[in-house]
Amino acid sequence: MIELDTSELKEKAKTLRAGDKVLLSGTVYTSRDAAHKRIKQLIEENKPIPYELSGAAIYYAGPTAAKEGMVIGSCGPTTSGRMDVYSPMFLDRGLSAMIGKGERSEEVCEAIKRNKAVYLCAVGGAGALACKCITECEVIAFEDLGCESVKRLKFDKFPLIVAVDCVGGNIFKTGREQFKSK
Repeated sequence: MIELDTSELKEKAKTLRAGDKVLLSGTVYTSRDAAHKRIKQLIEENKPIPYELSGAAIYYAGPTAAKEGMVIGSCGPTTSGRMDVYSPMFLDRGLSAMIGKGERSEEVCEAIKRNKAVYLCAVGGAGALACKCITECEVIAFEDLGCESVKRLKFDKFPLIVAVDCVGGNIFKTGREQFKSK
């Protein structure tokens, strides 16, 4: 396992390869389709956005409300492909990492390569376990979106796998090829 802090992602993303297992710690922002749409609009209108994209990591998640004594409720990944329409724009503005589940479009994979970024996958269906690796949660934008509001999270050794790397490695493609060859 490779232990990384999000403050290192901009540089370390260049060395990560598809299939690497990562324990990620540090600041991560939640954002899904509705929030992405609003952020895109703010960018197009040249208005301030909720967080700096350069060097940031976005977790495609819509956490549930925290139960008593917990920082956050269930916080599993959502399907990343729904954000593909926005991802190249965000990557071109310096986004270092995206975290979610499922395949990405060829356009997003090319933007990952072009920007030396990384796409990390979290285990789907394990949101109740994932929340145990989150030590802080604060709504920072679009509170009216409820669970889809933008939140700033603090990860502590959140387990992930590199799905798409900056040199074209892609576990979805290599996995299919390995399966075909058997």
